[in-house]
Amino acid sequence: MDTKTFDVIVIGGGAAGFFAAINLKTKAPKLKVAILERGSQVLTKVKISGGGRCNVTHGEFIPSELSKNYPRGEKELLGPFHTFMTGDTLAWFEHRGVNIKMEEDGRMFPASNTSQTIIDCFLKEISTLGIPLLKEHPVKEIHKLDNSWSITTTKETFLAQKIVIATGSNPKIWNILSALKHTIVAPVASLFTFNIKDQRILDLPGVSTQVSVKVMGQKGKVVLQSEGPLLITHWGMSGPAILKLSAWGARILETLDYRFTIVVNWLMYKSHQEVLEDLLQLKLKNPKQTIAKYPQFDVPKRLWQSIVKTSGISTTEIWADISKNKLQNLAQQLTQSYFEVSGKSTFKEEFVTAGGVALEEVNFKTFESKIHPNLYFAGEVINVDAITGGFNFQNAWTSAYIVSKAISQELKQ
Repeated sequence: MDTKTFDVIVIGGGAAGFFAAINLKTKAPKLKVAILERGSQVLTKVKISGGGRCNVTHGEFIPSELSKNYPRGEKELLGPFHTFMTGDTLAWFEHRGVNIKMEEDGRMFPASNTSQTIIDCFLKEISTLGIPLLKEHPVKEIHKLDNSWSITTTKETFLAQKIVIATGSNPKIWNILSALKHTIVAPVASLFTFNIKDQRILDLPGVSTQVSVKVMGQKGKVVLQSEGPLLITHWGMSGPAILKLSAWGARILETLDYRFTIVVNWLMYKSHQEVLEDLLQLKLKNPKQTIAKYPQFDVPKRLWQSIVKTSGISTTEIWADISKNKLQNLAQQLTQSYFEVSGKSTFKEEFVTAGGVALEEVNFKTFESKIHPNLYFAGEVINVDAITGGFNFQNAWTSAYIVSKAISQELKQ
């Protein structure tokens, strides 16, 4: 096997790997930089993210607020975000002819509405900068030598002064890093939807509304809560309110084997008593109105009809005839609907895991290993993950940029 020598080898042809290599070569054009990718395709997560549009980042421009979207990594990313965050990401892409737009919920996408724009930008950059992209090169071994690293793939062996690991949630690379004495926090799913079989939502796929939702533990104790849009699906519930719970509760929900109870308040934070008083007013104001026919509180019509039916109210019943007991039931169903979760489903193709290289073993000023000098990390390979909305990509851009900055400053000397 031939041995090829580079100044820096980036392992992983995803978002973080490309961003690290491009920025490194831009800052230090004389460096020999290569990207190794195990598969025949690159940037696969970029391609499918955001339903094929690529959710590049999120419209949050205050570092302390941005970092709050990371269940693992909140404290550690605060410093890095002062160096490179949302505004820098937008400027970086726009400088390369990629315009980014922000949607109402803060998510940011290429103006073209296709992830291919981001992929084309990256491929053009590595071509212009002369960065070799070596596909179908799964890494088998990484060895530390005196002043360099030896990387053996299934095809050849490489030598490099410095290596950047940007392999995401790749168990084989985690095993190699473990052999290099790094602590790997065991991975668990972090972004997933809830499987719920319940007559109340069986015929409601596609219905979406703003809610607050709690995960209940033993003895009726609330262990997690969130708010935001909830989407009813064919298999249960999804949407930001659910995905936030899945991210923040990744470890807790895994210990429960993804079987637990949630309580949904379809009216966000209105209390049972407040809603009961509102319902009594409706009874006085609209005595002859058919309850099921006219949704209240901005509840979507199909959902309202399901809640009314669950409360024991017939489809023809009018407000004047409704009993106090049925009003109590309706208020209860609107503010405290209990559902049993019986498992999880991956959120589209955007599989994110909590887990990876232990945070205390990474220097967050440079993203260099504290155990091995000249070994750097970018993206999800470390134990950082975020809620949905472009935050995982922002972690990739930030960590990769800081890695490129640190290495270019050292190797320029």
